[in-house]
Amino acid sequence: MKKLIVSLMSSLCLSMAWAWPDKPVTIIVPFPPGGSTDLIARTLAPKLQEKFGGTFITDNKAGATGTIGAAIVAKAPADGHTLFVSSLGPFVIAPHLLQKVSYDALKDFDYITIAVQAPNVLVVPANSPHKTMAQVIAYLKANPEKMTFASSGNGSSDHLTAELFWLQTATSGIHVPYKGGGPVMTDLLGSQVDSSFMNVNTAMPQILAGKLRALSITSAKRSPLLPNVPTLEELGIKEANVYSWQAVAAPKGLPAELKSKLHAAIVSSLNDPQVKPKLLELGFEIVGNTPEQFTAYQAAEFARWKKLIETRNIKAD
Repeated sequence: MKKLIVSLMSSLCLSMAWAWPDKPVTIIVPFPPGGSTDLIARTLAPKLQEKFGGTFITDNKAGATGTIGAAIVAKAPADGHTLFVSSLGPFVIAPHLLQKVSYDALKDFDYITIAVQAPNVLVVPANSPHKTMAQVIAYLKANPEKMTFASSGNGSSDHLTAELFWLQTATSGIHVPYKGGGPVMTDLLGSQVDSSFMNVNTAMPQILAGKLRALSITSAKRSPLLPNVPTLEELGIKEANVYSWQAVAAPKGLPAELKSKLHAAIVSSLNDPQVKPKLLELGFEIVGNTPEQFTAYQAAEFARWKKLIETRNIKAD
């Protein structure tokens, strides 16, 4: 009887996968339209629609640093008709910053793939006296709590990168949190703040325009977009590699056959000749790792940022 039940369940899962989608698929993005995460979701949606048929709808459910959208996905049926495209925040940062998060980031999702990643780059205004990272570190050591580091908000990737940088170099600066990346760029270009560990695809246009100077990048190796900018690791700053990433997940319990089909379709879409060059030009690196690799990476990132947030006593806005 037990074998019969297992066989019937397997057949049911297979039939679900093959029939899918039999109604519109909603791709939930936990942030407002216009950002990097929204861009990735809206890039994937038409490609998945081409491959599977049916209708794929991008739905922005912003609020509470992405946790509102994440909670909606966590509670949705695991039938493949609700997908989640999010940055790392709701997966590995927000659960440590907010007192009440109504989902378990380690247990409530099936992790399909990290779609893209992008490092952060330390930028200063073009008229800044700091020409190299060595000069920045020397200044910070001689002038603790003097140099300002802007971020798009408490607990954001750019904020945590600054905290990690200060920790690894035994220095300190002043964190200046903003309500999003737009105001950071405005004040940085106006020299109202000294620096920011900005996402590379946000910073690139102003770097190319000569309005910002890039001093170092948080990737494991130099970026082809900024071949003359050294990595933190090159400069002897260890364990400070940081990537902002956008990934695809689903409610826990997604049938294995459907997960496999989705993974293959997403990776194929990211590497599509019409898609990949545009993403690379924007500063994204294509990842497309396996569900198993993403699950392991998510757990490692979850532990890493938990430790930093607790060590540095970082609080939410």
